[in-house]
Amino acid sequence: MTGLLLGPVLRYADADSATVWVETDAACDVEVLGTTTPTFGVGGHHYALVVLRDLPSDTATPYEVRLDGELVWPPPGSTLPPSRIRTSAQRPEHFTLVFGSCQHPRVDPVDRPDTLGPHALAAYAQRMAAQDQQDWPDALLLLGDQVYADETSPATQDWLATRRDLTTPPGTEVADFEEYTYLYREAWSGELLRWLLSTVPTAMIFDDHDVRDDWNTSQAWRREMAATPWWRQRIRGGLASYWIYQHLGNLRPVDLDEDEVYARVLRSGRDGDALELLEDFAEWADSEADGATAYRWSYRRDYGPVRLVVIDNRAGRVVAEGVRKMVGDEEFDWIEHNAVSTPDHVEHLFLASTLPWLLPPAISDVESHNEVASARPGSRGERGERIRQGLDLEHWAAFRESFDRLSALLLRSVRSGTATASVLSGDVHHSYIAKARYPDAPDAPVYQLTCSPLHNAAPRKMRWLFRMGWWPALVRLTRFAARRAGVADPPLSWDRLAGPYFGNEVATVSIRGRHAEVRLEQATTADGRLGLRPMTRQVLANG
Repeated sequence: MTGLLLGPVLRYADADSATVWVETDAACDVEVLGTTTPTFGVGGHHYALVVLRDLPSDTATPYEVRLDGELVWPPPGSTLPPSRIRTSAQRPEHFTLVFGSCQHPRVDPVDRPDTLGPHALAAYAQRMAAQDQQDWPDALLLLGDQVYADETSPATQDWLATRRDLTTPPGTEVADFEEYTYLYREAWSGELLRWLLSTVPTAMIFDDHDVRDDWNTSQAWRREMAATPWWRQRIRGGLASYWIYQHLGNLRPVDLDEDEVYARVLRSGRDGDALELLEDFAEWADSEADGATAYRWSYRRDYGPVRLVVIDNRAGRVVAEGVRKMVGDEEFDWIEHNAVSTPDHVEHLFLASTLPWLLPPAISDVESHNEVASARPGSRGERGERIRQGLDLEHWAAFRESFDRLSALLLRSVRSGTATASVLSGDVHHSYIAKARYPDAPDAPVYQLTCSPLHNAAPRKMRWLFRMGWWPALVRLTRFAARRAGVADPPLSWDRLAGPYFGNEVATVSIRGRHAEVRLEQATTADGRLGLRPMTRQVLANG
């Protein structure tokens, strides 16, 4: 009997369509709600994305998964509610989005306490399973570091040691597509998380650890990686697996119909092997950071009054000699068109960027200062580059031209009539809420909403730096130093509304017409039971 290795993962749902992703242990036909789709093969693995069309709107429909006619989901003996697909109303007024980032695998044996703390998504799923379905969220957004290719768990390292010599680079980091598939099985196999992904439409985007720490931070970093004997196979396997496990489900059915890569994979057939095709594609897509125009990993989703534009701020960077942009010009044009230049009525704009736009101000100044320092010739520039990579100075402020352009875009959005414009981010292993203050629009409803990690931790010394980064006296000092180095002042200032909070957390944005609010909750355990503790609730717009 064919088995279900991963999934089902409900990836997309609107008023009349949905997509469901699975990985199986053999080639087969996958059936969901009467729609049957054959798997496609990649490197000895088997996947399917079942596209469901003509669904009734504003309806919650329980579903099962069958492989070659045999029932494989829900699992036998499950006490969790049935997985279901909830289609939206044609023009919904209410919307709830849950988001977070950074899910490191457990590093301790299961019979010992988890030193990283309780997993925030597992805690959320446990609470959700006991709620009325009307209280379940409409969508889940995972903002990067779904897997850690460069910081593997002890269990993964034991498995890697059965394949190759770990004393030879890349050592305990993953090396190829096959090893990436193991990371995804480790990350997505937990009972609560698996159920959550089966019943809440989920959007995803990569960050650096999905490939490697500081991925595409600079041209110097790319040269260093290209000089290693193992990097080429790593990036080929990393982006090929990302396309299968994450990106494919980000696409709407209409996007799938137009995606040439997906069409070529499907033409390889149920018994074919698309690994070389996808790895060649991955290598081509990686060329964008050298200044080429390659594949668009960014995408857009609409949820009634909400527009979500998910930005690729990793593979879409340009770090060619003398040019530094967080997002290439063609990609930024696409973002601006979808965010502002559109006839559709949007009440709330969310730009999802794994990296925060607004950091603690002192840290933001340091990053902009370092960008200038690293561009200097000779040893001074080399020293700046070492500091950049050593301290991870690679957020929007370290790509100052892009920072300014994004700042202007958000202001244009609220001036065009949106009730709020917010950047949703993760990456920094702490959570906070900040409000932008533009000189000529100090009350503009523009926000930075940061929630990280879902399951990881910030070193204690970094916690102090994150707190200090908001201190006015330190900000005056870093701003003075940046000016001395020739860095222009940012085009806006920003205030901290809540945080920083340290712990495993999840954020919930609730929309009711023009009203918007955000909650941050921290995962807890008591008497062996998972729970969520409220940290803050902030009203973003009181429409």
